[in-house]
Amino acid sequence: MGLAFFGLTSTTAPEIRLNIFRQIHSIVFHGKGGYDYYTIYNMPLWLRKFTFKEINDFYEEQNKQMKNQTGKGTKSLVNPDGKVNVPEFKKASAQYQKKASQGLKGKSSYK
Repeated sequence: MGLAFFGLTSTTAPEIRLNIFRQIHSIVFHGKGGYDYYTIYNMPLWLRKFTFKEINDFYEEQNKQMKNQTGKGTKSLVNPDGKVNVPEFKKASAQYQKKASQGLKGKSSYK
């Protein structure tokens, strides 16, 4: 059958359905308990798209702010490439090494 109902064909229908469910999942998950599945599923399409866009914009803005904060004079224990920043790790762990060595003095169970 070559006819399509508003452009929906048997090959595109599964992909479109999957995208709808992904959008519903994103709203429910990132809405932090403010929405349930059935409310979003039955929501008018224009309102669901608006809600999705607002949540998406919020998290994008939040990510931008976090990137700006970490880039200004702060030092991280993990480099952007995912490797441990050794000098910063040594500085951060020094206080714990002192506490551990103080706690072990005189408490040896080995004879």
